[in-house]
Amino acid sequence: MFKFDVEQKIFDIAGVKVGGQPGQLPTVMVGSIFYLGDKVLQDDREGRFDREGAEELLRLESEVSDRTGNPRIIDVCGAWPKAIIKCIDFISEVTEGPFMVDGTTAEVRVAAARHVGEVGLSERVVFNSITPEAKPEELAAIKDAKIKAAILLTFNSRNMTVAGRFSTLKDSGERRGLLSLASEAGVDKMLVDTTVLDVPDPGPVAKTCYLVKKEYGLPTGAGVHNAIDRWVARKKQDQVTYRVNNAVAHVTPILMGANFLLYGPLRRAPEIYPACALADAYVSYSMRQEYGVRPLTNNHPVFKIFS
Repeated sequence: MFKFDVEQKIFDIAGVKVGGQPGQLPTVMVGSIFYLGDKVLQDDREGRFDREGAEELLRLESEVSDRTGNPRIIDVCGAWPKAIIKCIDFISEVTEGPFMVDGTTAEVRVAAARHVGEVGLSERVVFNSITPEAKPEELAAIKDAKIKAAILLTFNSRNMTVAGRFSTLKDSGERRGLLSLASEAGVDKMLVDTTVLDVPDPGPVAKTCYLVKKEYGLPTGAGVHNAIDRWVARKKQDQVTYRVNNAVAHVTPILMGANFLLYGPLRRAPEIYPACALADAYVSYSMRQEYGVRPLTNNHPVFKIFS
């Protein structure tokens, strides 16, 4: 393993800590709910959903989280302002930890930001996400709502390489970088999503995580599930092969220093959490042996797996 020379930032978001040197904190797992196609979502425009079904998904994920030691952040999705507001209210009522507001358009994200500010939920919220094309009204809504945590999405449509992703963070000529945009929005807890764009991307994404932590010391991660979901050939795989491939894809960024993973639908928690927890345990054991780096929590997977 490796230890970064730059100070590694650790952010506390509503009781969930994310960041640090490899081996210090378990990977934070981010599962999605109320996305288009979610079985518990009954009307994506009005925000009607199966409450009991949603509560069951949340309960099952919570149990897996407790079992492995990996904390969770819930990704609350929405395609319409009215719908995402209803879903936010539900999640804030039935859970106690942090959650992301993840709208499909700027209009939805702005509505979500304004709502959490109005009802006093800003400290529990991670805005998902600030992109290089973020509109002024989005940045203003984040700032007005006093949301301090946000995903910075390193999407670069002109250069989809590791270098292209990395370059989105800094200002370049007339183009403003993500760090500058986030600062304008009043965000001081920046989580860098290194952007899955294609099926083989867990490799480049993992390398970009490493480079971001090496240069800036910021928590990094990615929506690795997007690579698997776009893999057409997966439909020809049996269940065992698919689950192994899915696990490998998610573990790869962890071995390069990633601090959080967006793993897709909440229902996948029982498949993904154990693989990531085992990777966390291996990393932690190696870091303690080689660098004397110890876990910062007694709830780390290394203590649950090897006890």
